[in-house]
Amino acid sequence: MPFTLRAPLTVALAAVLAATCAPMRATATAGISAARPPRVPPGTTASYMVFDRTTGKATLGYRVHSRFRSASVVKILIALDYLESRKPGTAVPPGDQDLLQRMLRSSDDDAASAFWDRGGQGEIIRRVARRAGLTDTAPPPSYKPGFWGYTAISAADVVRTYRYLLDRADPKVRDLVLGHLRDATRCAADDFDQYFGIPSALPRPWAVKQGWSGYGSTPAVRCAGTHATGAAAGAEATGGTTEALTRPPVNLSRPVLHTTGLVGKGDRLIVVVLTLQPSGASFKASAARLTALTKDVYRSGRPR
Repeated sequence: MPFTLRAPLTVALAAVLAATCAPMRATATAGISAARPPRVPPGTTASYMVFDRTTGKATLGYRVHSRFRSASVVKILIALDYLESRKPGTAVPPGDQDLLQRMLRSSDDDAASAFWDRGGQGEIIRRVARRAGLTDTAPPPSYKPGFWGYTAISAADVVRTYRYLLDRADPKVRDLVLGHLRDATRCAADDFDQYFGIPSALPRPWAVKQGWSGYGSTPAVRCAGTHATGAAAGAEATGGTTEALTRPPVNLSRPVLHTTGLVGKGDRLIVVVLTLQPSGASFKASAARLTALTKDVYRSGRPR
């Protein structure tokens, strides 16, 4: 975003994925599948996971530890760090309330950059990773410290982040962050339509944080509908990793498109779909591919 498993389900594999907090190193076949596994569109590299909060188990997962550049999904981590770093009992200043709303509802990049610089850039990611137990998440590389969109994430860690937010974070922090994600605007601050994936594929209620990167600073077709308020977004960032010697590098060149969030009454399901799109793909075609995949993931992973 600007700047900024196909084998029968086994008890053993189900138990591993259900834990979600225990590391499960991804391979080409790692994960579990439903009877009708989702079809990843040709030319697309994907990772996905569905977690059922009622049973406390993951119902679907594929390459859940594969790492992608975060694009704007990292804005959840930025918000968590800012709010949890404040002295207990102190009110969020009006100016920062506005920045949080713009960053979380409308994915405003200028707002994210303000918090990123104030919070010590990559130290934000290290702090949240420690608190939430994130094992795949890493700060941007040292040669691009200001580019928060270079943060490395995985489907498993995004699920952990939502679980942390729902079950362990202070209720005031939870309610503030999720309140904005429930009110995500259709049109982002940069005029991209962010109602791809979950918002277009799945029924309400939902709360979402989307991510896109590699499509330029402005869309070929401007979003029409509810627009963001506040400043326009800046230039697009591409991903990176600080662990290139020990892990496969995060892809820096292909466009990414991610949809993440909570779905269903009582926020029952956590749904995460991360994708690398074909080189040179248009935003419209990428959104259509991701939305179709998200429908498949939901159909395969939802409780029966």
